[in-house]
Amino acid sequence: MKKSAGILLYRMVENSPQVLLVHPGGPFWKKKDLGAWSIPKGEFTDEEDPLEAALRELREETGIPVKKGACLPLAPVRQKSGKLVMAWAMQGDLDVNKISSNTFELEWPSRSGKKQMVPEIDEARWFSIPEAREKINPAQAALLDELEGKL
Repeated sequence: MKKSAGILLYRMVENSPQVLLVHPGGPFWKKKDLGAWSIPKGEFTDEEDPLEAALRELREETGIPVKKGACLPLAPVRQKSGKLVMAWAMQGDLDVNKISSNTFELEWPSRSGKKQMVPEIDEARWFSIPEAREKINPAQAALLDELEGKL
């Protein structure tokens, strides 16, 4: 079973929470919006500490070092693919205009033999929780609900 770890970064703006979501890069996701966004996350091995992996993924996907704050564990969620996502909520802020994602090699179109480098994420944006519910991968919406209940 594949496992991912991620950070649900949030900030308070005029006493209302905003959450950071990222949009996956590459041609497959280019025109997808509703249900395509995610918390910054990535796979980790059994030898890795899941929280450290989550913080690493946040750095890799945004290109911005984020100081580790108090991390609030959230209940893991299972995505439609079967992947288990472990997440932590952490208060913080970053400038989404300075995002610089890592890249990976992708064969596109599939089985074409043509390879290209694409960013892991092509955009990061702050959303209110109601907006985020519309944009986020449906399985991850429970993370928003849990965060909202704890704030």
